[in-house]
Amino acid sequence: MSEKGARVGRVERDLPALTVLALLTQGPRHPYDIHRFVVETRKDFVAGVPRSIYHAVQKLHAAHLIEEVGSEQEGGRPERTVFALTEAGRSELRRRVTLLLSVPQPDRTVTIAGLSFLAVLSRDEALLALRARIAALAADIAVKSADIATTGHLPPLLVVEAEYERDQLQAEHAWMDALRTRLEEGDLPWLSDPPPVIP
Repeated sequence: MSEKGARVGRVERDLPALTVLALLTQGPRHPYDIHRFVVETRKDFVAGVPRSIYHAVQKLHAAHLIEEVGSEQEGGRPERTVFALTEAGRSELRRRVTLLLSVPQPDRTVTIAGLSFLAVLSRDEALLALRARIAALAADIAVKSADIATTGHLPPLLVVEAEYERDQLQAEHAWMDALRTRLEEGDLPWLSDPPPVIP
């Protein structure tokens, strides 16, 4: 699903919106319920809670990615609007998660969010995204290693940050490759459709 040269833009990095879309795969919810779930499950990559959740709901509704399906009222509390995912929203969610998983990013919170919502993809889609990421990481490692190789004339202390960056890439590559293997070999069973979001 990922395209060569694909980039993760501001829309894809909108983690509150991504979270709202993903949580609505479980069924209709009101924004306060989404906020409560984010707090209780410590989805720390969602910043600016609760305002960011309510703002995301407004943007997604305006873009027709979610729709109003009713309202709820408990006790003396104000009435709360309940939202559901549209088909366009479901497609957009899959596109965003695929991109977050396919394209390595310096901001690790983006990667954590993509992994958090891995189950919104089919097993085959997830494997395609992981393979694309693994290939991109291998290319980044090769570039970084080649750069380090050209610094042999410098004191080693001056290139430790480059070695650190390369080693971080290698660690991520190994972890993602192990995840891919677990999925391919059935050691990590896939969830049913529609998949629940795992905290």
